[in-house]
Amino acid sequence: MDIELNLHAETVDRIDPVGPICVPPLTPVRRVLALLRDENRGAVLVCRQTTLLGIFTERDALRLMACGAGLDEPVERFMTRQPVTVDAQDSVGSAIKKMSAGGYRHLPVVASDGEPVGVVKVSGIIRYLVEHFPKFVYNQPPLSPAGAQPAREGA
Repeated sequence: MDIELNLHAETVDRIDPVGPICVPPLTPVRRVLALLRDENRGAVLVCRQTTLLGIFTERDALRLMACGAGLDEPVERFMTRQPVTVDAQDSVGSAIKKMSAGGYRHLPVVASDGEPVGVVKVSGIIRYLVEHFPKFVYNQPPLSPAGAQPAREGA
């Protein structure tokens, strides 16, 4: 089976999305940052009951810190509203296109009723590509035309 057929035939669940961490919109940013650290995650979903309102990522945290905002502010002030999502039945190729087009490292996965059911991470995409298409990943030509590094690296 070729790479293009797999990417359009297999659904997002083959990427092994991680379970979502959902927080209410009024959760203080300090608590969200602690969740990101404790759960070793790069993003949390901001939800009201089962409705996805936004996503708060490491990048949002950096922007918040750069502008000197208070950590006791509600996360809804700094989240990305109406994030791009992928349906649980969408293809792997569709997820890759959305992530690539938007420069996203995390993409919420929603069920048919819109409830968040997971998060696709760029690391999951890379793992999928390496596992399913090793000859495309490992058989790349060398960076330099001569096939060897021009100088030694390291100390």
